[in-house]
Amino acid sequence: MSPINVRGLRLKKTTIVIPTFNERENLSKLLEEVFALPLNDLHVLIVDDNSPDGTGQLADELKKTFPGRLDVLHRTGKLGLGTAYVQGFQKAMQAGALVVGQMDADFSHPISKIPQMLAALDEVDIAIGSRYIPGGKLDEAWPFWRKGLSKFGNFYARTILALPIKDVTGGFRFWKAEALQRLPLEQVRSNGYIFQVEMAFLAHRLGLTFKEIPIYFADRRWGTSKMSLRIQLEAAYRVWMLRSLYRNLQGK
Repeated sequence: MSPINVRGLRLKKTTIVIPTFNERENLSKLLEEVFALPLNDLHVLIVDDNSPDGTGQLADELKKTFPGRLDVLHRTGKLGLGTAYVQGFQKAMQAGALVVGQMDADFSHPISKIPQMLAALDEVDIAIGSRYIPGGKLDEAWPFWRKGLSKFGNFYARTILALPIKDVTGGFRFWKAEALQRLPLEQVRSNGYIFQVEMAFLAHRLGLTFKEIPIYFADRRWGTSKMSLRIQLEAAYRVWMLRSLYRNLQGK
């Protein structure tokens, strides 16, 4: 890939996939900040799960504000984070994206880090925004128990799957499309944050390369968290399933 710098701006086509469910309060502000980055040929694909608050409809209206840079994939209901990303990744690559990004709609991921993460793809297949390397940090306002739960969940998955990545549960990532195409996306069944673990495990098994960029993971500014006990339980048991499910998967 050609060099990328924060000023301008020679960037191959990039599409950031952002799943949404009831994120109307965040969407306009988020897109304004993303498209204010000094990057050319940057696109966003919103994957909306028929949000009752009208997020999908607002996204359609915002296409007029950002002509040619924003697209919307409407789904029939709340079908889960994992399937939203898989469908979004596939649509982005079908449309010719050379780099595919993923991030939350709630401002927990620092938009200002995107140029640095894109630049890392000159060296590796996947750039990961990491909370658990030097310089990375969780929201300072989080209570001790919440920070502990987050760190334990990450340690649990990373240890069981023997992953070399420090932050395996985070969802702020940029992929070279040619690397993402090597993953068997049609086999991915995880839906909560365990989806991020499954994708990292698949990439590692296939021999793809990573670089972690330290980020400050902020709590959402507006709206309500989608984390639930069901999502946490799915993560706890599915980690063990992944070891056997992909035991024969190897890179070339």
